Amino acid sequence: MNEGCRVIDLRQLLALRAVAEEGSVARAAARLGWSQPTVDYHLRNLDRLVGTELTARSNRGSRLTTAGTLMLERGEEILGLAERAVADVRDLAELGRIRLRFGTFPTAAALLLPGIVSRVAELGIDLDATLEEIAPLVTRVNQHTLDAALVYAAGGYRLPFRAEVHTTHLFTDPMLLALPEDHPAARHRAIDRATLLSLAEDPWVLGSTPGDTLDDLVRESFRAEGHEVKVAIRTDDYSVMLGLVAAGLAVGLVPSLVGTELRAGVTLRRIEDPRFTRELLLAAPAGPAGPSAAVRQLAEAVRRSIAALG
Repeated sequence: MNEGCRVIDLRQLLALRAVAEEGSVARAAARLGWSQPTVDYHLRNLDRLVGTELTARSNRGSRLTTAGTLMLERGEEILGLAERAVADVRDLAELGRIRLRFGTFPTAAALLLPGIVSRVAELGIDLDATLEEIAPLVTRVNQHTLDAALVYAAGGYRLPFRAEVHTTHLFTDPMLLALPEDHPAARHRAIDRATLLSLAEDPWVLGSTPGDTLDDLVRESFRAEGHEVKVAIRTDDYSVMLGLVAAGLAVGLVPSLVGTELRAGVTLRRIEDPRFTRELLLAAPAGPAGPSAAVRQLAEAVRRSIAALG
């Protein structure tokens, strides 16, 4: 096998996708505007490259084998990145700008998104911003339908990113315990483990979206001592949570970025357990050389926007 045969030709993947969608080599050729021998040629070369047959043919047409289905799943990502690369370079050549599909969770968007958009615009980057909670953001980055996403993980938990996704650490955000101002624990300057566990009977506000690592951390901390968290309400809106705390109806965790604005009736206390922090990360699909220059510039814009909050 010569060296050139060891490299995937995008035409091989286009032929495989067309056969999967059309159900026959003849219809795939018509769709692509190629001759049928040309489609056969690229399919045979791809079979030789991977060492197994990727299509099965019969008098009723062609279908993908199990190996072919896996190859197409990976191939769709390659084709998508190739198409995206061409589109980005065309945009840069024609407009002098690059467009990134960027996802972020809502509380970060409220605090940071205006500054991020402004800073990257100065660098020739436009953002198509999407607001979602962490679990769907992880899924979309894994599927390469986002170019980058601002996410967080807490307590040493790892988010389920695929191997090709690169994460850049941006900020360590300590969590604060939000208490009604007349709560007995509010007299402490900081909350140690024993004081935290003494809140097992208090109603808590937890997030409404599954997969939140902060919620997992709270539940597991109490379960380790034989307690279950009493949930007063589930919400991802910190203003709602702080309203409940101010009314004396619950306690909950607030990121220090959110806790910069004091609210009447609420006392915020630092938690001594170092696990009660969340790591803000920029996640992006990346090749062997790491994230693209545009994603690296985006990461720096996020850092500067966080620093601007003081």
